Formats: sequence, structure tokens, C-alpha cells
Amino acid sequence: MRYLNTVIGGALAALLPLASPQAAPLDPVPAVPASNATQATMLDAAWAEKRIVAVGDHGIVLLSDDQGASFRQARSVPLSVPLTGVSFVDAKKGWAVGHWGAILASSDGGDSWQIQRLSNEEDRPLFAVHFFNARQGVAVGLWSLVLTTDDGGATWTDQTLEAPPGSSRADLNLMGLFADSHGGLYATAERGQVLRSDDQGRSWRYLDTGYEGTLWSGAVLADGSLLVGGQRGTLLHGSVDGKDFRRLPLESKSSVTAVAVSGRHVLAVGLDGLMVQSSNGGQSFQEQQSSEGVSLTTVLLNGNGVPALFSRRGVVAAQAR
Repeated sequence: MRYLNTVIGGALAALLPLASPQAAPLDPVPAVPASNATQATMLDAAWAEKRIVAVGDHGIVLLSDDQGASFRQARSVPLSVPLTGVSFVDAKKGWAVGHWGAILASSDGGDSWQIQRLSNEEDRPLFAVHFFNARQGVAVGLWSLVLTTDDGGATWTDQTLEAPPGSSRADLNLMGLFADSHGGLYATAERGQVLRSDDQGRSWRYLDTGYEGTLWSGAVLADGSLLVGGQRGTLLHGSVDGKDFRRLPLESKSSVTAVAVSGRHVLAVGLDGLMVQSSNGGQSFQEQQSSEGVSLTTVLLNGNGVPALFSRRGVVAAQAR
């Protein structure tokens, strides 16, 4: 079995297993209630209207109804595999994805989950998920895996992805998903690739960023432009049509793992406590390292631009923000 000693799904996840036809069949085991659940590595987070839902290692799902001041563990999660992505369309309906190609659905704001998809023969992880509404969604993952649904996840269709320019096959790891306000969906990937779909994930085109490393995450800024982050302090700003990408100068060489936007507030976070923020919609940025230096894995911003931070050591305490 091969391993990826790098950032997976926007988080530091060293030595996570990758797909292998010889992988041992999965025996589903529910996530275990844990007194230290808030210290588990969190890999992604989403707003379920006013509730924060964060997912991570060992199938742990954390919920907060007070803007991240406190968290509790979800009541029922049927898998204990790493969960790497989460998306909610309202206060109740949401989906999470993870290893073994797992897709879970919730109809009660993340408190309980049901399995929609699971591969028992090959561990081909899904790294990100995005739902446009309660029926149409997209999940992406290892080796150009793209799945779409038009029925809320009752069925998923495997979409064939064309090879990127200069390659003979599509074998990229698709790491993150984010959307604009016009129905466009973007995927960050290896080899500096950003992909765009205008038909809910059925077809994609590649945007040329001019970068060759892995891009982990991204977001659409208030002016409609793109901000994507990746390896070794890479933060790229460009247009939605893939033109004019430029690298923003950062002193840090720590990888950018997540980007969050709320109005004109922008915050990119990364390994070693990297935090790069803007209060003017991305026209200028201020760079700093968190005092603890813990590697940050994902972030959410509320309407006032106040962050909820997560790390490889779990929830970052409110007083440390």
C-alpha cells in the first residue's frame, strides 16, 4: 500500500493510506464517543446556517451552536474512517466524505449520519464535497475521481475527467472544492491545476495558474476573483477564467491549507500556524504566525469576520484566536 506524506483534504494528515486494489476490505465501525474529541485532527468544516459542523480523523464530527466557543461530538456517525470534507445546504441537510470513498448524509444538522456510498474493495478516498442545493452535489478525490448526484445522494455517477494539458491521462488528486455565486464550481488539484465546471461537475476545464505544485484549497473573493493556496507558502490570485494568476508574496514557506471568505474579510491558514488575512476583499494582506505555531487545517469566518480555527490538534481555543 502506498502513502501520501502530505496535506490531505486541507489538513496535515501524514501517512494516510491511498487507494490500492489489494487494500483489506473495510469492516465499517462506528465512530466512538470520546472525552477528548475536540483534540482530534479536524480536516474540514462548514456552516449549517448558524451551526458549525467540523469533520476529521476517526470519523469524529464536532458541532457548535455558539460560533465556535464550545463544541460537542455528534451523536451517531456510522464510520470511524477519516472524514475529509463536509457541505451543508441549510440548517439540517448536509453531506460528508472521506476514506474508502465514503459519503455520509445528515438530515438533522450533523447530529446523526447515514451511509450513502462506501467502497468495500478499494480505499480510493474522497477529499471534498459540495452541494449546490438539496439534490445536486459533487464529490472529488484520488486519481481524478469525480462523482455527481442529482437526487440528494441516493445515487452517484462517476464522471470521466479529461487529461490535463500535456498529459496522456487524468490521474490528478483533486483536493478541494469551492463555488462562486453564479453556479461555477472549482476544484484545486496537483500540478498547479485549478479546474472549473459550469454544469454541476459533469464536465470540467483546466485553468492555467502557472504554478506546478499542489494546490489544496481556494475561495471566491467579493469581487469575483479567485484565491487559491498550496505548498510552500503559495497563495495565488487570479480571475475566474484562469487568466492573470499571480503569486502573492509571503515570507512564510508553510503550506496554505484552507481559505475562508466572509464579505470583505479573507483568511488563509496553513501549517506552522500560518495566518494571512485581509479586511479589504483581498486588495492587501497581513501575514502572521499563531503564537502556538500549531498547524492549522481549516477555518470558517462568521458574518463579522471572526474565525473558527481548527488544527491537527483539534479545535483552537477561542481565547487563542
